[in-house]
Amino acid sequence: MTLRALERPAAAEPEGALVLLHGRGADEQDLFPLLDALDPQRTLQGFTPRAPLALPPGGAHWYHVPRVGYPDPGTFAEGYDSLIEWFDALPYPTDRIVLGGFSQGAVMSYALGLGRGRPRPRTLIALSGFIPTVEGWEPDLVSAFPPIAIAHGAYDPVIPVEFGRAARATLEAAGADVLYHESPIEHSIDPQVIPQLRSLL
Repeated sequence: MTLRALERPAAAEPEGALVLLHGRGADEQDLFPLLDALDPQRTLQGFTPRAPLALPPGGAHWYHVPRVGYPDPGTFAEGYDSLIEWFDALPYPTDRIVLGGFSQGAVMSYALGLGRGRPRPRTLIALSGFIPTVEGWEPDLVSAFPPIAIAHGAYDPVIPVEFGRAARATLEAAGADVLYHESPIEHSIDPQVIPQLRSLL
């Protein structure tokens, strides 16, 4: 069963796609306005898929969270496999797809964009997330990297900023070109980082 997704058409013949993955307990509506914020000229076809799992306390989830940084392996595999099936059916080669997400969506963006054996997206955007440590998934830190943007709130009580800093350190040590931005906010997206992200598209 493929994921349900909202779609924002491009203004003309699309140059590729922009895929944004929502966070824990949200849905496909959550990041839909960010499509226009990141791609105001609508050069890309935009998609915001809904996570497949219904878990407490409500909303849609990509996986269960027993501990921050360490997704539950069983539900992670279910969410990851569903995302791969949907993503790989998009009518664009992966190197023409900008992939990003917030919170759990950032974790899934790392998983999909950096997973061993997976093709690299055009650009990877991780907002307030972490590179997961989970049985059954490993990052590929050898292949060439796309441009990567990481943004995180310095006062994030949900996913502490140390996770964003650790992801930056890991990726830069592996040779990735990382745009990193910390904001004096909690667990949210800083509007001031949007122009920087837009420049990567």
